[in-house]
Amino acid sequence: MKTESKVVQTCYLIVSSLILTFIANSFWMYHTREMNGLWWASLILFVLINVFPSLAKRYYPSFRLRMCFHGVQCLKMFLVSALLSLICEIVLAFSMIPDQWELYVINLLLCIVVESIVFWNGIISVYVTSKQLGLKHRIIGIVCGWIPFANMYALGRIIGIASAEVEVEINKALLDKSRQGKDICATRYPLLMVHGVFFRDFQYFNYWGRIPKELERNGAIIYYGDHQSAASVKDSGAELEARIRQIIAETGCEKVNIIAHSKGGLDSRYAISQLGMAPYVASITTINTPHRGCVFADYLLGKIPKSVQDNMAAMYNGTLKKLGDPNPDFLAAVYDLTASRAVELNELMPDMAGIYEQSVGSKLNVASGGRFPLNFSQKLVEHFDGDNDGLVGYESFAWGEDYTYLTVEGRRGISHGDMIDLNRENFPGFDVREFYVQLVADLKKKGF
Repeated sequence: MKTESKVVQTCYLIVSSLILTFIANSFWMYHTREMNGLWWASLILFVLINVFPSLAKRYYPSFRLRMCFHGVQCLKMFLVSALLSLICEIVLAFSMIPDQWELYVINLLLCIVVESIVFWNGIISVYVTSKQLGLKHRIIGIVCGWIPFANMYALGRIIGIASAEVEVEINKALLDKSRQGKDICATRYPLLMVHGVFFRDFQYFNYWGRIPKELERNGAIIYYGDHQSAASVKDSGAELEARIRQIIAETGCEKVNIIAHSKGGLDSRYAISQLGMAPYVASITTINTPHRGCVFADYLLGKIPKSVQDNMAAMYNGTLKKLGDPNPDFLAAVYDLTASRAVELNELMPDMAGIYEQSVGSKLNVASGGRFPLNFSQKLVEHFDGDNDGLVGYESFAWGEDYTYLTVEGRRGISHGDMIDLNRENFPGFDVREFYVQLVADLKKKGF
């Protein structure tokens, strides 16, 4: 798999921008009839550049990314050629006005048309194909597009985000190709991925983002909990017991490797320790699970009037019943996440011999570093629980033989939602898809 070098990209960008600048500012030459051939040749090149903004036959993992890169290149060419065109038009103004002012106006209008075509070619391509750009930067681009100087800053941000997206995805494709056929995630026992509270992994929502496809691409066999979005640990544990028995009966796999996020870790532990699932579980990995509960949950439940709690629960339960949950229980789920209830649950859920147990936690450095909705409580949790992922405090994560604590430098950090790729977001310092690939590859090395 070959990709064009940065040098090739840069050289082609410069040459293309110069050609565009010439086309945008050369109608006065066409009018003299002395350089008609050159102008028409340049016009053909203009069309080709807009269709093929990249010279080399570069590999793209998908058509979407190819079009995203197309848009990025067009926007880069627009920035360079627009700046050069501004200089050219100023020079032409001094030489053509007032004697040839009509010709200058036509030349200026053509310049605007040419630059507009390149710009809209690029911006539409990026807006339609980029997944990392997000709603916020799309809105900023639209609003700032009419504000001088601010529009250049917004355009620069759009180009930067889309460029990084293409580069990350190409590198990911290269990495996957390099280990194609090795099946580094083909564990002895299949994976059972267990979701957390207030979300589901079936019908209407993809809880785990891009993670499952990446694991399957590297050989993993995956099943899901398929349980309700909100219930007590006891009831959710019972659903998982039935699910594990179903998987084993249908596949004959003997055991499963559980990867559970948030409350799903508590639900899984209950199924293992209280409902006889220990013989059918080879390993359990909990991701950002509140093993010791959340002190801030105790505080909120103590402050919010019972009538308000009941109204919230009725609204939630009613909505989720319509979406397919047979018997959701909002308040039971919330109460089982409190620090006081965690003490009781941990007494009921001791570690079980013969099962490899490990845990993972992360830190969201500041609330604005993550994305709504799993970041807005970061400051409140910090007050009661210290460093946290937006929902769960640092002291609550660790459980089992091995513990991994993750964060990145700067303001970003890694949120509760980032750990399940909730927003499908790429950011420097942490690749959630590769993290899970290496986590499962390690389970395979351990014989699970």
